[in-house]
Amino acid sequence: MRSTGMLSRIAESLFWIGRYVERADDTARILDAFLARILEDPWADEDAACRSLLAILGSAPPRDSRLATGDVLELLAFDAGNPSAIAGALAAARENARGARETISSEMWECLNVTWHSLPARRVSAEHLGPALFLGFVRERAAVLAGLAESTMSRDDGWRFLILGRSLERVDMTARLLSIQITDYTGFADRWRTVLRACGADESFLRTHGGEVVAQKVAEFLLLDRLFPRSALHALTEAEECLEALAPATERAGMADPARRPVGQARTRLEYADAATLLAELPEHLAELQQACAAASAAVTARYFDQTMPVSWAHEGV
Repeated sequence: MRSTGMLSRIAESLFWIGRYVERADDTARILDAFLARILEDPWADEDAACRSLLAILGSAPPRDSRLATGDVLELLAFDAGNPSAIAGALAAARENARGARETISSEMWECLNVTWHSLPARRVSAEHLGPALFLGFVRERAAVLAGLAESTMSRDDGWRFLILGRSLERVDMTARLLSIQITDYTGFADRWRTVLRACGADESFLRTHGGEVVAQKVAEFLLLDRLFPRSALHALTEAEECLEALAPATERAGMADPARRPVGQARTRLEYADAATLLAELPEHLAELQQACAAASAAVTARYFDQTMPVSWAHEGV
């Protein structure tokens, strides 16, 4: 990697702490939205809904049996050996934090360590009282870690790698969350309200657009809003700013940075997208966002992280 005074392994650990914690947070949000949707529609085909969710999140469902919500929770929430599941992502974040102890604050390490040790007891509680307690705990702890990072880390290259990883993961997971709605995006307002709640955007959306929840406005808010921090455009802008600070561009023409290029292209397409046709073009926009995140992540790994086997999400870009 370029000379920044930071070891490649530390930069890589910080990047993946950002990604894994965001992945756990967003997976908890998506599962919350999914479970609420199943409860709202008692006539829904639970097996088909479960398979659709697993496909969106890149997990291969078993073929020889019908799926229930408990199976989805087992695969996407409680599987500690799968870095695409909540427990596995938090375990991977903790392991990366162990390798970056000299860079992150002691409060951040303690937050991740306590969270990881608390998961078994939280799972037992979820089995008796319902998954909402487990999912809420994950979202709360991710918010605590974000606050600790905000208040205890210097705004140096270490911070930039952490925020870069978080931002790329946030764009990808927001796209996956919206993908749940593609099959029936003209459907009930309650379903779009659930999507807003899953993104923590419900109250901010209502303050911005009033009480009417329509698919067009929700998609516009979660993709194009410049002020909401979980929108795809806002996260792409953060990622691009981090990449620019890590490697300031000196070219007179074009953009040679292979990581910044797909992020900038995706941001530009969203920034100048026609809001009137956004819903009709939603599948294309979501696919482009996931492809851009996968390309940027691969380019960051190749440029900054010295390793023979790049660390990646097995289902990234799916």
